[in-house]
Amino acid sequence: MFKRILYFILTNLAIIFVLNITMRLLGFDLYLASTGQDPIGLLVYAAIIGMTGSFLSLAMSKSMAKRFSGAKVIETPQTSQEAWLVAIVKKQAEMAGIGMPEVAIFDTPQVNAFATGMRRNSALVAVSSGLLAQMTQDEAEAVMAHEISHVANGDMITLALIQGVINTFVIFLSRIIGQFVDKAIFKNERGHGIGFWVTTIIAELVLGILASTIVMYFSRQREFRADQGGAKLAGKEKMIAALERLQAQHEPSVLPDQLAAFGISGGRGAGIRKLFMSHPPLAERIEALRHG
Repeated sequence: MFKRILYFILTNLAIIFVLNITMRLLGFDLYLASTGQDPIGLLVYAAIIGMTGSFLSLAMSKSMAKRFSGAKVIETPQTSQEAWLVAIVKKQAEMAGIGMPEVAIFDTPQVNAFATGMRRNSALVAVSSGLLAQMTQDEAEAVMAHEISHVANGDMITLALIQGVINTFVIFLSRIIGQFVDKAIFKNERGHGIGFWVTTIIAELVLGILASTIVMYFSRQREFRADQGGAKLAGKEKMIAALERLQAQHEPSVLPDQLAAFGISGGRGAGIRKLFMSHPPLAERIEALRHG
């Protein structure tokens, strides 16, 4: 689960960077500067970059997820465990009313799983070898049901829309701030000076980090909903048991940095750190399921 978000955000940031450079090379920034950086024109420019980056990253989410995690799609099951995994995903996909996702396994001893993809009927569901080794079939079934629920709920599409809007305002506001610093502090009266470019880059980074708390808040709320969906598909007790298994681990499931936002358990945090967590604490999720 945690992987799904970070794959998307990292890809989105990379695409935004490339699009920004491309637009500058094509002269769009110079054009905006020559028109006095008209707010409406700037907002349209920011929306084109922001929404394009978001949806391109969504379109690339499956391929990037496979590359980052090393997940191998099960084309033809080679073991009874693989056959069971494909069968349970097929059953849950039919119950959820979505097309059969690609099913993959990525090699790590840690317990994790994720789902991603641009369309509900063409998604990817992947599980770690560690999860299959350490969880019972009932617990693994609940984890897969949680991931299928993410797909059925259209979480990635909604995330793309939210990220696109956030991108738009980050780009828009960073350029407003850059222009202010360039004019008021560096006293530049013609076009964009070095003050604009440096300030814009810094402002994009700072605003992007702050704005990511909005994406993380959305992600935490969707985890509760996916837990409820998993409980409906696999059974409430199985879903609770799977979360309790994760909670009982002596060490939280740790993924490579580029994957961390997409896993099943997320992580631990408190205070300000909690604002940047893509998953609610496991104790809160278990409590929500028991009283939901």
